Amino acid sequence: MTERIRIATALVLAAALAAGMWAPAAPAQTPSAARIGFVDVQRVLARSTSGVAAREQLEREKATMQKQVDTHRDEIEKLRDEIEKKGQLLSTDARREKQDALDRKIRDVRRLVDDLQKELQKKEQDLLAKVLNDVSGIVQRVGKDKGYLLIVEKRGAAVVYGAAEADLTDEVIRAFDDEARKAKR
Repeated sequence: MTERIRIATALVLAAALAAGMWAPAAPAQTPSAARIGFVDVQRVLARSTSGVAAREQLEREKATMQKQVDTHRDEIEKLRDEIEKKGQLLSTDARREKQDALDRKIRDVRRLVDDLQKELQKKEQDLLAKVLNDVSGIVQRVGKDKGYLLIVEKRGAAVVYGAAEADLTDEVIRAFDDEARKAKR
């Protein structure tokens, strides 16, 4: 009996196919209008006007901090030289005082360097976060204006391959620079 059901089902399907009433489901296809792009945020930071300005500001602050550290290091070197040259002539107590003063200055400079590094890192994070926040808005606008379904960050999304026409980075840089120029007016 089950053999008869299978034969009957096969005959009905064959007749439906022959009459054009039934066709197997076609594989799902992506709509041709679906666009996907990517942006290299590191390149935006390196080449955009705002990204370059942020880097330059950080470099100026780093140079100022370096001068401050260099001044303290010069003082340490002078004290170290004084101990080496005049150390034999000084009394034991005077020599110990100079050595203690040198040790204190070295500790102070190490703390200063640590504090300045932390301060610089915080400033860098704050500046880059502001630029990235602005870039995010630009990417969203470009995506909407150009009809993109999805835009990913090149490095964070681990894009293994990206066609040149999917790379929106230069367009984002231009839009970002245009917006920065408008904001300055």
